[in-house]
Amino acid sequence: MSRLVLASHNAKKLQELQRILGGQGIEVVGLNTLTDAEPPAETGSTFEQNALIKARAASRETGLPALADDSGISVDVLNGMPGVRSARWYGPDATDVDNVELLLRQLADVEPERRGAHFVCALAFVRPNEDGEVAEDVVLGEVSGRLTEQPSGRHGFGYDPIFVGDGHTMTMAELTPAEKDQISHRGRALELMAPLVVADLTRE
Repeated sequence: MSRLVLASHNAKKLQELQRILGGQGIEVVGLNTLTDAEPPAETGSTFEQNALIKARAASRETGLPALADDSGISVDVLNGMPGVRSARWYGPDATDVDNVELLLRQLADVEPERRGAHFVCALAFVRPNEDGEVAEDVVLGEVSGRLTEQPSGRHGFGYDPIFVGDGHTMTMAELTPAEKDQISHRGRALELMAPLVVADLTRE
């Protein structure tokens, strides 16, 4: 079975990838099981740049093909923020609850029809090729929706409890993991990336 390292310490992201790629003959392992190196600084101004920074560092550190995502939520009335700062919106040591509560306070006076937002996931796949050079691919997945006024649901993570996708009535956190995989920004990015990963890592 081919091994692929996920450049993240987020256990729930690892579980998502294992659900989707595990049946394809690929073992997805978390970065923290292979190295205790500090994660690289996410200095990019876009999701794509930050995903590549993380995937390149993980591949160099472990010698394995690496997959990294950079994802977040962009809110219309906040001019696309939190964006790449989504995980640190409250501060460098923010928890998911901290970030959600801050965002809800910032939108406290915003009417329901103006609470549009979209989740974005950039997924980068970095691996050495047969010539000893590094091959890279990046895909982008997005899902549009709106933000609720109160959190709801116990699944998912991040801003899932306050995001309802277009055409749906439940938050991402109210959906089962399998249901979320079908419509989420990460699920859409993985749908684009999975054939590239499988073709590269399972070829004879």
